Amino acid sequence: MKRTELQGLIEWKHSPQRKPLIIRGARQVGKTWLMKTFAGEYASMVYLNFESNPRLKTIFTGDFDIERIIKSLNIETGTSISPAATLLIFDEIQEAPGALTSLKYFYENAPQYNIVAAGSLLGVALHNHTSFPVGKVDFLDLHPFSFPEFLIAMGQQQLADLLNSRDWVMIKTFREKYIGFLKQYYYVGGMPEAVLAFITRSDFREVRDIQKRILAAYEQDFSKHAPNEIVPRIRMLWNSIPSQLAKENRKFIFSHIKQGARARDYELAMSWLIDCGLIHKINRAAKPAIPLKAYEDFSAFKLYLSDIGLLAAMGDIDVRTLLEGNTIFQEFKGALTEQYVLQQLITQKDWATYYWSADNGKAEIDFLVQLKGEILPIEVKAEENLKAKSLRIFNQQFKPFTAVRCSMSDFRKEDWLTNLPLYAIHELAAVIP
Repeated sequence: MKRTELQGLIEWKHSPQRKPLIIRGARQVGKTWLMKTFAGEYASMVYLNFESNPRLKTIFTGDFDIERIIKSLNIETGTSISPAATLLIFDEIQEAPGALTSLKYFYENAPQYNIVAAGSLLGVALHNHTSFPVGKVDFLDLHPFSFPEFLIAMGQQQLADLLNSRDWVMIKTFREKYIGFLKQYYYVGGMPEAVLAFITRSDFREVRDIQKRILAAYEQDFSKHAPNEIVPRIRMLWNSIPSQLAKENRKFIFSHIKQGARARDYELAMSWLIDCGLIHKINRAAKPAIPLKAYEDFSAFKLYLSDIGLLAAMGDIDVRTLLEGNTIFQEFKGALTEQYVLQQLITQKDWATYYWSADNGKAEIDFLVQLKGEILPIEVKAEENLKAKSLRIFNQQFKPFTAVRCSMSDFRKEDWLTNLPLYAIHELAAVIP
């Protein structure tokens, strides 16, 4: 399977300003696979997993003399580490705070070493007062497979390339193919294990079993790694997300977790899930102006999962419902579609993403994206519904460069509105010259 981020790693290797690199991402999104695959760019690899080999921690509990650390790693691994020819992989680095701190000293005193690190619970570790080498490391965020990556994994490189060409006339010719693969993606999602199983055996039942196992593993992480006092709240908040997204107004409401629930009771639980990369929090922007962050409304937000396939599994949506449609399913299909769009937006670097709603509640824009010095309002439609009441209100009030409607309809540009097919949402930048 091919991941887009592999090219980013290759660019990092050849950068004259290279620092130790930390790959961030939820558990089971493929961080270890990516690092080991990238190791093929080197003559040798030294892989260290601080979770499965606790003895490694002792190497980083003394001083941070790099020569001593390298000698110790040579003995521990039985490998001769070459600064230029060996890739050092520090996996589950959050289990060894000393190893995380050592990245500062590698950068300052031995920048010739190539070090890539990852940790599924790294964000949690950092909030537990772990010393962090601020400014001494580079970052790369790894998410579940995007839709273009899914197409390529399915052997559809040409369809992916066609989307990248933005030849909308030709793309329209193959719209049914794109829609068919998009519906499969809604079910399979982007977790690497699920994608690999599907492209190997095309067994939807096996995919769902894998997704359920991943969800169960996440729940085990709650008990294993989270403070005992917030574990029940983590579970309740986590399990409420499908029903929160199923509401017509998808704004997260704490009292929907249980009657009488208050924000302060669940803020730590929510932060823990965000730090693990399991959920994405999208805040409301009170005003669609640059920079959007300056107008962030922290009291109003939506929560999405990291992966659409996991959301479908949590909702027990069967494959026939997704592929063939069901009138009872229409409302939740909107939630899935929003989840899909957000998931594609998140994979794009430097796209600040929010949502907007009018103070009087009469209009809401699903997403606002700050891009190329413009604010793009995006309304998401699950099917070919071309009504755009909220977009029209937004356009009349704020006069954006263009408004974007994402739907199953074909690409077309009107005087104030651009319709972008859902399967081409990653080409959003194309609507701005």
